[in-house]
This record gives sequence, C-alpha cells and structure tokens, in this order.
Amino acid sequence: MEFVDKKLKIGKFEFTSRLFVGTGKYPSPDIMAQALDASGAEVVTVAVRRAKINESESLLDYIDTKRYVILPNTAGCYSADEAVRVARLARETGLSEMIKLEVLGDERTLLPDPVDTLKATTVLVKEGFTVLVYTSDDPIVAKRLEDAGAACVMPAGSPIGSGQGILNRNNIRMILESAKVPIIVDAGVGTASDVTIAMELGSEGVLLNTGIAHAKDPVRMAKAMKLACESGRLAYLSGRIPKRLYAKASSPEKDF
Repeated sequence: MEFVDKKLKIGKFEFTSRLFVGTGKYPSPDIMAQALDASGAEVVTVAVRRAKINESESLLDYIDTKRYVILPNTAGCYSADEAVRVARLARETGLSEMIKLEVLGDERTLLPDPVDTLKATTVLVKEGFTVLVYTSDDPIVAKRLEDAGAACVMPAGSPIGSGQGILNRNNIRMILESAKVPIIVDAGVGTASDVTIAMELGSEGVLLNTGIAHAKDPVRMAKAMKLACESGRLAYLSGRIPKRLYAKASSPEKDF
C-alpha cells in the first residue's frame, strides 16, 4: 500500500520532499551533485555570497535548475541591512523571490541575532519576498517572526554544524503548538535519527547541510537522511502509542 502525503506549502510554493539540503562544505562539486540526487530533495540552498567556486565556475554549474528549486540564503550576514542587500541581490540576479534569511549575531557560536532577524524579516516581507527565516528555538521569537509575515520559521535544533541533534525537544514542541506557518528544523543535524526525531515531533521538514557534506560517505548519508525524513513523517502521521511506566501485555490476558 502506498501512502500519499499532502504537499508542503510555503507561501505560493509547493513541495513533495520535506528534506531541504545545502550545497556547502562538500569534498567536491561532483560529490555534492551525487548527494543531492541521493537525498531526493527538491529544494537546495545556495549561499549567495559563496556561490562562486572560482573565476570560471559557480556552484550553480553543478545543480540542475530544472530539477531543483534554488533557495538562496543570506549566510554570512551579521546585520539586517547586510542580509536585506544580499536578498535583493539574489532576486535581481534571477535566483528566486523565496529567500532563506539568516542574520547571525556572533562569529564563534553562529547563533542568530533575534533583533536584526526580526527587522530584516519585516523589510523583506514588505518587499514581497517569501521569507523562510532561521532562528533560535525560542518559542516567543518564533511567534514574533511569524507575526511579522515569515512564510516559514526555521528553528535550530542545535548550533550550526554542531551535529548535536535537537537539544531542546520541548521548545520545538511549543513552537509547533502555536505555529500557523510551516516549521522546518534547521541546523545541528548529525545523523539520520536526528531527522527522524524532528519529523516525529511534527515538524513540516528538515534543512541540513553539514551532516551530509562532512559524512565519511556523503552520498550514502544523503540517502539515509531521505529515508529518515520519510520515516519520521510517516510515524508522526500514524500516531505513536503512549509511553507507560509499566508493562502492558500485547496479547490478551484471557482466552477469547
């Protein structure tokens, strides 16, 4: 029996795959291309400021833009003004009006700046962008970003590239409880089980990069992440059994 899920809707965009993957940190562009294929992703993120490999090559040379939706991101920006400029550049160069907004507050931790993130979100929404916004796992900040018009809120499971998985499941649960826009867990994924947990909590999707790109075998890991995302989503929709302190027999206690 084949299970058909509803599509993921972000603004006016619709996707079947709920796994979004990045394009940075791979051993080579060829391995990146193979990993993207294995992941089954429809959306791939490209840092606008880092798209050039050298004077003659770009990451986009290795990405089939007829197959994948390009999600430009403002990675490496440390102020609202800087992030807004990069987003405008992405749209002007024809990449997309859909933007993954990142405004970082610290080079060491790479944690988001909540004040400038909210400021940039407000500006870009007014300018007609479909904003997918990276934030901390603070439920209040997530709600403020949704209220500002973000089409998707993307709380971090743990710090970027840390591989620690979801450190505070309760915060993600609280964000999900009140959200009226899709919630996609972004950052900190280390392995397939982290993706499954995010999806079992009810997240609409997962975005990751380092967990695949820095794996010993990125292509195999990309396949694992794909299956984990599908498995976690299916488990969430199925409804898990309640946890119990004591045993409960699975067979009848008395004969029929």
